Amino acid sequence: MSASVVLPSRPTATEPRPWHFPRFERRVLANGLRLIVAPVRKLPIATVALLVEGGATADPEGQDGIAQLTARLMLEGTSQRDGAALTEAFERLGATVEAHADWDLATVSLTALTERLPAAMSLLGEVLRDPAFPAREVERLKSERISDLLQLRSEPRGLADETFAQVLYDARSRFARPDGGREADVEALTREQVQAFYQARYRPAGATCVIVGDLTVDAAAEMAQAALGAWSGEAPIAVQTLVAPARTTRAVHLVSRPDAAQSELRLGHVGVERAHPDYFPILVMNAVLGGLFSSRINLNLREAHGYTYGASSYFDWRRQPGPFVVSTAVQSDVTAAAAREALLEIDRMRSATIEQEELTLATSYLDGVFPIRYETTHAIAAALSALVAFGLPEDYFDRYRERVRGVTVDDVLEAARRHLQPEAMQMLVVGNVSGIRESMEALAFGEVVG
Repeated sequence: MSASVVLPSRPTATEPRPWHFPRFERRVLANGLRLIVAPVRKLPIATVALLVEGGATADPEGQDGIAQLTARLMLEGTSQRDGAALTEAFERLGATVEAHADWDLATVSLTALTERLPAAMSLLGEVLRDPAFPAREVERLKSERISDLLQLRSEPRGLADETFAQVLYDARSRFARPDGGREADVEALTREQVQAFYQARYRPAGATCVIVGDLTVDAAAEMAQAALGAWSGEAPIAVQTLVAPARTTRAVHLVSRPDAAQSELRLGHVGVERAHPDYFPILVMNAVLGGLFSSRINLNLREAHGYTYGASSYFDWRRQPGPFVVSTAVQSDVTAAAAREALLEIDRMRSATIEQEELTLATSYLDGVFPIRYETTHAIAAALSALVAFGLPEDYFDRYRERVRGVTVDDVLEAARRHLQPEAMQMLVVGNVSGIRESMEALAFGEVVG
């Protein structure tokens, strides 16, 4: 008979170890381009992110989608190389490159071995200074966007996400419409408009170049000067959009999808800007409400009632107030019941302090996962890009865990009372309207529209 095996005891958790975000230094080139460099010497690679004030909020009137189209076209060729040759040049250097625009900024970024970074940055400078915007590629990318929209709207989830923005924001707000533009908007865009947007927004003064990787600050500054020093242009005019709500009273908005077995349910209202001083209490409050798998909304709708596979809530952080959203998909016959439970959790969040155990669970998670988010040069560059986009303080990343742990149950209650607004809440349901209308009216949430 074999001897029993004695297993070692499971190690116990220790106190969190000290952690510091990589040190970074700021400089400004003669042409006004701001430079942020973070030496990270773990691996011989580097990431460069060039940020310009060319986000979708800056789309000119009647040109929705121009910011995203312009960003995507930046990698489709220069006056020296067509798109295929440009792609091959980056690939020969082993560099990955991408370009996109969100609501606030447009970003062109690359990652390469440090020894090949000067050549890769030279190509990046060519892209930034001298894009060609070939007419054929303009039409191709427009067609791709329109196809993407058609595919998005073919399933209820995408339709619900797009429609909810229209429900929340005043029709005059840029936030009421998709950041990539709608079909008619995109179809009407021209190469000349793309060129004009580029000339107006892609300028070194007001732009920022973030460089993270295995190099010194001086070496990074020399590369940036060599690649981008000849780029010229004054800072673009700052742009904001209207952020007024579409309505000030509650309503249920129904969008018919007769063949849908489920209802896509959205609840929310216009939220707050990323730079709001209540950011950390809001962050922790939302983690408890719907931001984690163990959150109240998910445990209620999924575990207690079995209405859904998952339910969540989030604040979409932007320079200006983005939406607060509760999102889930439920079987049609429980749509009203699921909405009622989500509303009860919001009211419960505002009516009494949370349990200390709930607070500890949320703050421990937010504190614990924070350092592992920044293991790569790409992730660190993205973090520094957020620092630029939202005007965060220099010590934001080093103080993040301290600020999270400093949130109290009273802070969470106050954040819920200030920033969850049941009286302004809008509800959207995409699904079999004929089968749920009566129950939605009986919910007595507000006027039923659609």
